[in-house]
Formats: sequence, structure tokens, C-alpha cells
Amino acid sequence: MLGRQTASGLYKLQTSFCFHSPRFMNRRVPSSKRYQPTEYEHAANCATHGLWILPSLVGGSVLYFLSADQWHRVAAWLYGGGLTGLFVTSTLFHTAAWKIGHLRRVEQRFHMCDRMAIYFFIAATYSPWLMLRELGPWACHMRWLIWVMACVGSMYVFFFHERFKLLELLGYVSMGTAPALVILSMVTCGGVRAGGRRGLVRGGVVFFKSDGLVPFAHAIWHLFVAAGAGVHYYAIWKYLYVPGPMLQTSR
Repeated sequence: MLGRQTASGLYKLQTSFCFHSPRFMNRRVPSSKRYQPTEYEHAANCATHGLWILPSLVGGSVLYFLSADQWHRVAAWLYGGGLTGLFVTSTLFHTAAWKIGHLRRVEQRFHMCDRMAIYFFIAATYSPWLMLRELGPWACHMRWLIWVMACVGSMYVFFFHERFKLLELLGYVSMGTAPALVILSMVTCGGVRAGGRRGLVRGGVVFFKSDGLVPFAHAIWHLFVAAGAGVHYYAIWKYLYVPGPMLQTSR
């Protein structure tokens, strides 16, 4: 009996330490306030995106040198720039929040850049498919409309940053989903399902909103984003840039 009580007490102690220790997670805050990560969470937030800056630069360069024509080069430049920009701005913001969080105005500027970069990253990930595949009548409009949406989203961040968090989240999800409608007019769907990172990212949204409930929730969200980006990059590399039968594009 004593052994069981001792084992039960140790389990409760371990559970309390792992999930409620102030080193790994702070208390959840109201939706009107920003969650303050612990030192460990700050470090994880920086590392989980900072480690992907160099691979994204290399990946974008690989696509550029594999380009068969100017359209492939432009698509590689846009996609590589959006991918690298996402990881750079995210890492800079989380580093600023960690090390100079007391400079609220500076941190806020980095946070705004981080949020804006997400919109342009979404636009950049669609660009290779819109530019290098025959997608039908929708594509010629969506090719530039996706960038208009990114600019509108950035303006929203500039004027209403952190005021309507749920609306901002819905904006990201909508922008990531709406351009996929052009797939309905695609002549061939090879590679599109392989590049369907949206399922991974949507699964990570649960962690995006779980700060204070799950330790390292934001870092886990970062890993979902990185995994989705990796799957999407592989699809672009394999189906749009690896030498093979030339596909008619939407140009």
C-alpha cells in the first residue's frame, strides 16, 4: 500500500513539474493580452525557425539554378524569398521578444513584420503553381490577386495589429485556402496533393492558440509550419523543377 502511494505521489510530482513548472510554461492570459513565454520557450521559439534560415536559402538557390526559363527563375526567386523571409522575420521577432522585450515599441515593430511576412509567404508558396502550371481562366487573375491579398493583409496588420486576433487568424486561413480554388481548373493535378501542406499547418493551428495550456505550444506550431514548408518545397522541386516532360503553363 505504501509503495503504491509513493509511486502515485512521484507520478503527480513529475506531472506537476513537467507541465506546470514556471521554467516550461507560464499561466494562460486573457485573449486581450499577449502570452509571455518562459526563458525556455523563448529559446525554443527562436531555434525552431532560426535553424531553417540557411536551408531555405539553399533550397531557393537550388530551384533558381534548376530553372529552365525566366518564369521558373522568377517563381524560384519569389518562393525562395518568401520562405526565407518568413523564417528570418520570425526569428528576429522572437529574439527581440526574448532579449529586448522591455523595448515595447521595438518589439511591436518586429511583431508586425512577422505577421506581415506570413501573408507574403502564403502568396509566395502559391506563385510557382500559378506561374508554371496550366490552371485555366482562374489562374491569370489569381496570379496577381494573391499578392493583392497579401498587401491587404499587411495593411490590416499595420492599422489593426493585435486588436482582433481571431479575425487575423481567420484571414491567414482564408488566404491559404481561397487560392486553392484555381485547382478546380487545373489540367493536371500531379504534385498538388503532394504539396498540400495546408493539412499540416491547419493541424498546428491548435497549438498556435494553446499558449499557457501546452508547454512550448508556439514552438510546436513552428515545427508544423516548418514541416509543411518542407513538404511543399519537395513537391515544387519534384513536379515543377526536376527535368521531365514539359508542361504547358498558364502564361
